[in-house]
Amino acid sequence: MTAFHCAVVIPTKNALPGLRRVLSKVLAQKTPWPYEVIVIDSGSRDGTAEYLRKLDRVRLIEIPPDAFGHGKTRNLGVEMADAKFVAFLTHDAEPVEETWLARLVAAAEQDDQIAGVFGRHIAYATASPFTKDDLDRHFAGFLAHPLVVHRDLDPERYERDVGWRQFLHFYSDNNSLLRKTVWDQIPYPDVEFAEDQLWARTVIEAGYAKAYAPDAAVYHSHDFSPLEQLRRAFDESRNFKKYFGYDLSPGILQALASIVKQSSQALSQTPNPDRYGRTTLQTRSLRVAQGAALIFGHFLGTNHDKIPKNFSDKISLDRKLYKS
Repeated sequence: MTAFHCAVVIPTKNALPGLRRVLSKVLAQKTPWPYEVIVIDSGSRDGTAEYLRKLDRVRLIEIPPDAFGHGKTRNLGVEMADAKFVAFLTHDAEPVEETWLARLVAAAEQDDQIAGVFGRHIAYATASPFTKDDLDRHFAGFLAHPLVVHRDLDPERYERDVGWRQFLHFYSDNNSLLRKTVWDQIPYPDVEFAEDQLWARTVIEAGYAKAYAPDAAVYHSHDFSPLEQLRRAFDESRNFKKYFGYDLSPGILQALASIVKQSSQALSQTPNPDRYGRTTLQTRSLRVAQGAALIFGHFLGTNHDKIPKNFSDKISLDRKLYKS
């Protein structure tokens, strides 16, 4: 018999001051069953660990920085959890409502075959209007399909349609929950990228289901500069090709065509004034630059083996990840 119905696991590294808001929301969750909160800190130097040690309701596990891994650190959290379900947040993902955790669990309890659940992301109020629009459109897309999905919905399509496979294995540990009995059979892979989606693909192919809980939302968003966008897209594209075999942007002509199309769409939009007081033209221009950086980054990442290694190393946002 488990001591808790659910555990919340949060990996941290130099997470202040945002972690205070996140934990305040997590510790205020209203549930009909007991839950525990586990934070795994990997060598913070900003006072995060000292802050966590003062919280009676938080179970702190400290590991050295070189012991961290997106997959293996989350495996440690699940292993330490004495619970039927384990939810994950990142230290910058803040639950919107006090029913967030109960709704994640309720989504999993619809069927014993549901291995994992992911929730919605909402942009912070300080985010750019384009970031807000991107997130809203992304998560609205899941509402066009059943909230519980599995491979047998359309086995033939799963085999022939890459886009359908991507849809079925989308899963984000910024806001997710798994069933521990499934994890006992299928733990997270020990990789440095996309551990959540690789796990989701494995459980889907093992015959389990995945659920989307749109009402279990968190605030989570980032406004990237064009250069940050390019570097992140490079790492994303390179690693999606490595781990999934996907070519997010296989050819230069396709990339250029996508940039032209995206730029035209951005210039035709009329965003609300952003928090920096930029004019509509300035905001549109930034959107064009960000979109072009995303597409070109995907092109470079997909074709990383065709460009000089020292150049690839400089582009990569996570050089340690790239060199590994």
